[in-house]
Amino acid sequence: MKDEKLQKALARMGLGSRRQMEEVIKAGRVSVNNGPATIGDRVEQGDEIRVDGRQIKYTAENEKRRRVLAYYKPEGEVCSAKDPEGRPTVFERLPKLTHDRWVMVGRLDINSTGLLLFTNDGEMAHRLMHPSGEVTREYAVRVLGEVTPDIARALTSGVMLEDGMAQFEDIKDGGGEGVNKWYHVQLKEGRNREVRRLFESQGLKVSRLLRTRYGTIALPKELRTGRFLELDKKDINTLTDLVSLRPRYGTGLHGAAKEKQERIRNKPLKARRTTDTRSDSRSNSAKPKSSASPASRGTRNTRDRNDKR
Repeated sequence: MKDEKLQKALARMGLGSRRQMEEVIKAGRVSVNNGPATIGDRVEQGDEIRVDGRQIKYTAENEKRRRVLAYYKPEGEVCSAKDPEGRPTVFERLPKLTHDRWVMVGRLDINSTGLLLFTNDGEMAHRLMHPSGEVTREYAVRVLGEVTPDIARALTSGVMLEDGMAQFEDIKDGGGEGVNKWYHVQLKEGRNREVRRLFESQGLKVSRLLRTRYGTIALPKELRTGRFLELDKKDINTLTDLVSLRPRYGTGLHGAAKEKQERIRNKPLKARRTTDTRSDSRSNSAKPKSSASPASRGTRNTRDRNDKR
């Protein structure tokens, strides 16, 4: 029997979800070995797969090295590969891949910051994002106003939004002075602007939002805005265990790549501003100012010492 089903292979390579790939196959847009593909076809190493005429380099699942990046998204970057308005995107600073692609795990709106995960394993990304996986996301949120006990109960019991019921799994006071208060919240969904909309449903305005954890991965304390770290085998395997995927041979950092990550952990690179994105691609001479975020060193540090907004 051949290695795996075609729709699963295409999803794993980051072309979309399995259901989306089934629709693409039904539409006659996929061929295998120069013949039209059908739902349920199986493929193996050496098969020629094309989508809309473009050849897709197929690597058997157990032969492809699984990789994961942790990226600290700054404000002003868009969570898409390309932006029609020409705004900087989160993909522009990622390392280039050959015959492979980075798949973003979840999204953050343009005004939000914090942890974004990227992987070259489309199936892993799909499982981490799908609501059935119930993967916990944690955020540090600065709110204009106070979350009273009644509001906290409402937010954790469930609120009807325009796209259905939503709720926080947990909400904790994070401190703060004056009218701006910090809170740490957890939820198991990733709907559009869900955290902001939940607070808005109670008449509260979110003035800053930072994702501090996705699943088992917390925002690394040594990571600065606009920078990424590649995860090693132990951290990747905790993520795959979370979504019931088997470990893969060769996963993790090796040789020079491992040494580079150790150097970054011991001596973190300076933060990069959103406006540096394109200048970085043209020149290595830019010298951006360093910036810090109140919760970027873990969810316990919530005082905003460097907020310029």
